[in-house]
Amino acid sequence: MTAVTDSLIFRTILSTPASASIWSDTTRTSYYLRIEAALATVQARLAIVPQRAADEIVKCCDVTLVDWEQLERETVLVGYPVLGVVRQIVGRVNEVEGGLGEWMHWGATTQLRDTLVLVEECFDSITESLSDLCETHKTTPVAARSNLQQAIPMSFGFKLARLLATFHRHRTRLAELRARLLVLEFGGAAGTLATIPEVGLRCQEELAKELGLAVPDIAWHTERDRVAEAGAFFALVTGTCAKFALDVKLMMQTEVGEVSEPYVPHRGSSSTMPQKRNPISCAYITAMASTVRQLSAALFDAMVEDHERSTGPWEIEWIVLPQICTLTHATLKQTSELIAGLEVRPAAMQKNLEISKGAIVSEAVMMGLGKTLGRQYAHDLVYDLCHEAAKTGKPLLELLIEHPEVKLSRQELEKLCDPANYLGYSVEMVERVLRLVKQERHNEVHEMRSNTYDV
Repeated sequence: MTAVTDSLIFRTILSTPASASIWSDTTRTSYYLRIEAALATVQARLAIVPQRAADEIVKCCDVTLVDWEQLERETVLVGYPVLGVVRQIVGRVNEVEGGLGEWMHWGATTQLRDTLVLVEECFDSITESLSDLCETHKTTPVAARSNLQQAIPMSFGFKLARLLATFHRHRTRLAELRARLLVLEFGGAAGTLATIPEVGLRCQEELAKELGLAVPDIAWHTERDRVAEAGAFFALVTGTCAKFALDVKLMMQTEVGEVSEPYVPHRGSSSTMPQKRNPISCAYITAMASTVRQLSAALFDAMVEDHERSTGPWEIEWIVLPQICTLTHATLKQTSELIAGLEVRPAAMQKNLEISKGAIVSEAVMMGLGKTLGRQYAHDLVYDLCHEAAKTGKPLLELLIEHPEVKLSRQELEKLCDPANYLGYSVEMVERVLRLVKQERHNEVHEMRSNTYDV
């Protein structure tokens, strides 16, 4: 095994069949051929090449006709796969009519794109599952944690809504990225379109239209900010997944037990400890996201390209982009499945809220007492009582009732000491995020319908 996509064991864990297919030799070469066919079609339309030549070129732009062994030999010899592909098509077209194939690749270069569709599909499934969980648990109390210690209560839905809001921002980033990334690069040897006088810019525009790409303002062959931005985007997205995976791992610990990964018989089991249920998806998400971050840094090295055609940095993209894209999709798939099947245990959350004997609501108590005792004095009093509760195991509520300086009634103190009464604006913020996501979805559906009617 030289890559996870080659492994019979790991290819559906650390990669996905859909993303691996996009970056396979067959699909990559079919993209080359699609571009060549589109170019021939456009150039015939503009009378740059004969229509008969274009027709035969299009017929021969069939990936099933590629001689892979010959392509490998020529790529090793020349250093680039495109020339080998072009030569094979030229040869086939010339078999139809001598010299006809020489119109092939008339002043052209090629470019790749994709994977973003798979990413968006994962965003859809993640958003749907998160929305359901947020709605279900928008009032479920759980301990917020600061520096790995219990801080104050919040709702579990609030925790999940922050993740949902992050993916909402990623969807916005994806739309912005598409506009900058999906741009044609067609400019000839140095980007000036010198081989197509008079109709060069028109040819560029028509080719972009044929391929569904935007027209570039200027050549960008050695200005690779578009590709580096895509790598940074994938690092951001997988980093978000890894943050959630880390929280799940911590909440899955035996002593915490507030959530678990979806149950599948024997998944996460130990070879020697039958009771174990290890966080498997979270472990893969963590490893893959870290790798994407490291690989994406290489794309910033690839930006440092010499003059108008580089001597090495561009090839960095060939090495890392397939890995970044397959790992990103696999990370999103694992995250989507984790969220969709997440086991939530409100009873364990409530039990953990009681561990500190009421100290988790010390802020609420302090603010309540501060109205009569003064904030700082109340802070010091509650601090001492929390320390005593931890030392003696006596509930903070009972210590407050017994303290001579605390004048509130038992009913008032019980209200202050109930974690469910100190969720702040958890519910309101969850509902705000849900409305935002719902409105975005409504706008997307409306736009899709409008585009359908336009067609």
